[in-house]
Amino acid sequence: MGWWQVNADTLARSRFVISPLAETFASLRLLHTGTATHPGERTWLAAHLPAYRRRLAQDPTTALLVRIGIGRDWIADFLTPTPRYGETFEDAVGRVRTVAPALARDHLVRSRPGPLPATLADRDDLPERAAGLLTYVWEEAVLPDWDRRRRVLEADVVARTAQVSQGGWAAVLDALRPGTRWLGGNRLQVNAHEYPPREISGAELVFVPVTPKAGWVAWEEPERYAVIYPCAGALTGHRGGRTASAALGALLGPARSTVLVLLDSPLSTTQLTALTRQALGSVGRHLRVLLDAGLVERHRAGRSVLYSRTAAGEVLVKASGAGPGPDTYRS
Repeated sequence: MGWWQVNADTLARSRFVISPLAETFASLRLLHTGTATHPGERTWLAAHLPAYRRRLAQDPTTALLVRIGIGRDWIADFLTPTPRYGETFEDAVGRVRTVAPALARDHLVRSRPGPLPATLADRDDLPERAAGLLTYVWEEAVLPDWDRRRRVLEADVVARTAQVSQGGWAAVLDALRPGTRWLGGNRLQVNAHEYPPREISGAELVFVPVTPKAGWVAWEEPERYAVIYPCAGALTGHRGGRTASAALGALLGPARSTVLVLLDSPLSTTQLTALTRQALGSVGRHLRVLLDAGLVERHRAGRSVLYSRTAAGEVLVKASGAGPGPDTYRS
């Protein structure tokens, strides 16, 4: 297994970061595999995969670059620069574009050991080609939906931050993604691969959510390290949506009943906004009515306020027959 040595000060200073480039690379990886893990991804692939494949068919050099760069056990490092707080997509992809060509070729060799194909071996435009493809995925397949994606990412950060305050960092790290867990003794397992341990104490450590079901690690030694992980399933929709019954909708209204049904586990207003695609003000008004009716309650977790159903709310939802339904709130 791969693990990092992380002292208490480094973990205490760590933060969650939202990265447009990380979201774009995760989407590129999904296009590369062409395999969805939940209905939302299937819908997104159906909309964008044909055009992506046409683009690569017209550019076989870049197609080969992607096939080699996204290896089964290793991703070419220059494709995934370590996310930085507040960095725009343009700034981040600029770091891909300015990678030294020789270094990019070295990274490709590591992602698929052995000599590079002749098509790539002597090219100095590989970073530019990679940046161009990432820009294409961002502009065509991510940016049009970025506002919603950002809300989902922000909601995940709220949930993880609340989890830190409730169960400590070990609980958060154990739940990030398969292969990631706190081992004790200042050791953070970051994946299941047999890689040498890294001492990162004193460096900047960031945790970066993405909406596709993907994850990887990145670093700029020795200053900065990142763990990229998929958002919680309740937000991205791969565990299925929750739908209100017609009876509950008739009683409370469709939008308000949807909020009540979703609160089978504590959620913030930001998370509810991401899940329902309702405006923040509308969600707030629904929560106020449900609070006044005694159907939901709220409590503070760190800097977040979380809402959940009361016993009365549980009885009402169960009596109405509301429950799991189609994947209404897709990623």
